[in-house]
Amino acid sequence: MKPARILVIAGSDSGGGAGIQADIKTVTMLGGHAMTAITALTAQNTLGVQAVMPVPADMVLAQIDACVSDIGVDAVKIGMIGSAEVADAVAARLERIDAPVVFDPVMVATSGSVLADTATVAAFDRLMRRATLVTPNLPELAALGGEAAVRATGAALLAKGGHGEGEQVIDRLVEANGNEHRWAGERIDTSSTHGTGCTLASAIAEGLGRGLTLSQAVARARLFVRIALHEAPGLGAGHGPMGQGRVRLDLDLGGPATNQVTLPAADHDASVAFYRLLGLRQIVASGGRYARFEGENGATLSVEAADEVDGRAVVFLEVDDLDGAVARLRTAGHRVDDPVAQPWGWQEARLRDPAGNPLCLYRAGENRRFPPWRLS
Repeated sequence: MKPARILVIAGSDSGGGAGIQADIKTVTMLGGHAMTAITALTAQNTLGVQAVMPVPADMVLAQIDACVSDIGVDAVKIGMIGSAEVADAVAARLERIDAPVVFDPVMVATSGSVLADTATVAAFDRLMRRATLVTPNLPELAALGGEAAVRATGAALLAKGGHGEGEQVIDRLVEANGNEHRWAGERIDTSSTHGTGCTLASAIAEGLGRGLTLSQAVARARLFVRIALHEAPGLGAGHGPMGQGRVRLDLDLGGPATNQVTLPAADHDASVAFYRLLGLRQIVASGGRYARFEGENGATLSVEAADEVDGRAVVFLEVDDLDGAVARLRTAGHRVDDPVAQPWGWQEARLRDPAGNPLCLYRAGENRRFPPWRLS
């Protein structure tokens, strides 16, 4: 299966936290092929942007043409655009390209440095009219004239809630046909937020490039961003980079993921000590009857009191569409329990394979590795 070909039109970040560097990491980790048309070179780090050198419009177009004419493109992501001239030139060129476009209207870096002057912001209108989706944060949405102004361009709008108040971050997608979707998640306490907008937009573009619907692509991209925030390496003295490279086995990439096994434990303390000795990291402890461990590849293993699991190991298969998987199995004649929302944040459906081995189809998202009660 060929990877989705994603053309990223954006600025470079010498510190590796945002821009083209974040885009390439994101698209690659999601299984796509990243191509680039660099609009500006920046000297920056976690503390701010020290210098910017825009790339001439003809060179930006040459990069686009080189990629499209040979490799082809399944989706486009636009980030920092560099200048009004480049914005107009890119918009004109994209009118010849039949692929979804995700436009992240970058105006200000996480550090507060301005990355788009007034003339460039004014030129965003033409890009929005070509875009499939525009992904402003709340200050950017206000600078663009508000929700009505963005929707008047015909693009769908993802209003990102990271700059809002409160413990919940609410992201709202309004599709071009008016359908609305909302996602809410607990705010993640971290200063390593450099590149969140770039990462989200690139992840959405990769999803659209592989054929996901807009709402599916956004949901998957949000999960990617949240795991990458949890996995931030803590580099630099300011707003540090995210951990895109450590998002492992946390997303559905087209099929079930074998990422969790639960083993029966007759002696809970002995089992916990054994798996710690092997080098697994304990991430959950519950009542002396359940413990979960994480491996370096992102897979998890649990031990649970033997009477809770009928004395048998349970293999967990994470699926993106749990209801669909259950329906397919039932149509084929297999007995599967109804999906149940568990208090630990997982949707689960239990069954047995033809040999009688217990299985669990489930969807956990970030709660598999990063539940609110994760051990520090």
